[in-house]
Order: sequence, then C-alpha cells, then structure tokens
Amino acid sequence: RAVTGKPIKFAGMGEKLGDIEPFHPERMASRILGMGDVMTLIEKAQENIQIDEKEATDLAKRMKNADLSLEDFLTQMQQIKKMGPLSGILKMLPGMSQLGDIDIPDDAMKKPEAIIRSMTPKERRHPEVLNASRRRRIAAGSGTTVQDVNQLIRQFEESKKQMKMMMNQMKGKRGRFRFPMR
Repeated sequence: RAVTGKPIKFAGMGEKLGDIEPFHPERMASRILGMGDVMTLIEKAQENIQIDEKEATDLAKRMKNADLSLEDFLTQMQQIKKMGPLSGILKMLPGMSQLGDIDIPDDAMKKPEAIIRSMTPKERRHPEVLNASRRRRIAAGSGTTVQDVNQLIRQFEESKKQMKMMMNQMKGKRGRFRFPMR
C-alpha cells in the first residue's frame, strides 16, 4: 500500500481460488498475534451452513439436555466440511496458533463419517445398543476396525459428558467447570 498508494482489498489465505478473502487489517493482525479470527469464522459459518429455525430450535433443546445423537454429530461434521479444511478453521480459533502448525489431513472426517453412515438409524440415535457383533458389522461396513468404531463411540460419549457439564455450569447448578484430565 505504501509503494502503490492503492488500498488492499483482498488477501490470499491459501493456495486455492476459494482461499481469497476480503482484507481486514484488524483481523489479519489478530491472526498474526495468535488471537484467532472469530469474525471471519462466523462469516464463513453463515455463508456455508444452511439451517432452518425449527432445526436450530430442536438442536438447541437437545444440547440443553445433552441429548445429542450420532445423527447430530454427522450433521455437524458435514456442516464443518462445507466451511473448508479443518486446519484452516482451527487456525481461526483463539489460542490454536500457540499449539504450533496444525496439520490435519483434509480427509480426517471421512473415517468417522463412514462409521456413522454404516449404522442403522436406531444405532445412531441410541449408541448404547451397540454390542460386539453390531460393532463388527459397522466396522466391516465402513472399512475400518472395531477399535476405530470403539474410539468414535468413546469420543462421542466424552463430548456428550462435557456438553452436559457445560450446560450444568451455565445453569449454575454445579461448582466450577473443570475439564476431565486424561
């Protein structure tokens, strides 16, 4: 800008044509300083995620009761995929740049998606019905291992627990909110 006297209108945030974004100096400074870029993340979400009011209300109710299903999890994964590469999304969150260069493959969500799609609607809504033979069938149908299926179910249950803790914290029913230690 100093050399040409012309304003900067766009900035390339990656190698693809879709990675060109309007230039906002304060957002760029925020990214450089490792404070993330939540405004751009919100704008991307609004552009790419289409959700109707009834669906949003139902999801909010289920979140409030920590009654999310694997169908909700699958829907959320699909919506996140529409926003672009996962590593790019994570870089926009405050504090994530401090973790170093985040290298998440573009196909990172393919395995969990394949596992969930290999389940019956009942299994997606009620994962507690998954016994050993169902898990073997799901693993065979998704081209993964039983350990992969078990890991996804554990992660899902853990995220449900954390969601319940957060909702209880927001209601003020419990003491301080603490993340479980591993």
